[in-house]
Amino acid sequence: MTQLPDTGYTPTRGELESVEAWFAEYDAASARRDIERMADLAVFPLNLVSDDSAGDGACAQWDRKQFTDTMTRVMGDGSEDITFDSVRTPVFLGPAMVVVFTDSTMTMDGATRHLRYADILIRRDGQWAFQTMLQGGWGDNLR
Repeated sequence: MTQLPDTGYTPTRGELESVEAWFAEYDAASARRDIERMADLAVFPLNLVSDDSAGDGACAQWDRKQFTDTMTRVMGDGSEDITFDSVRTPVFLGPAMVVVFTDSTMTMDGATRHLRYADILIRRDGQWAFQTMLQGGWGDNLR
């Protein structure tokens, strides 16, 4: 097992469970292709960080409309079943900030894809929301 970095903050069991619950809700919305609900769980403008096909880093800030339009195009109409099997490693920077590293297997219409990504979540008004998405391979879509 990899040693987590010492950020000087140790989350409580309740904080860990609240992040797990947030991801369960987000994954369920993703599986239903409920893009509007996925957007409800974000803070806009949303930061996106990736790399492109030339091997260069790429980043963008999306408003809600750009997020919903892009995710609708990428995720399809929801006619196929989609499931996620994910292992998440949250690294809390404080009680209101967490970087979550995810190794996931997504299965859609019988095809399996392995994903590795990270999200930065912040807590606002007692609720988690994602503010930054980091995943390789999407940079050509960000420009």
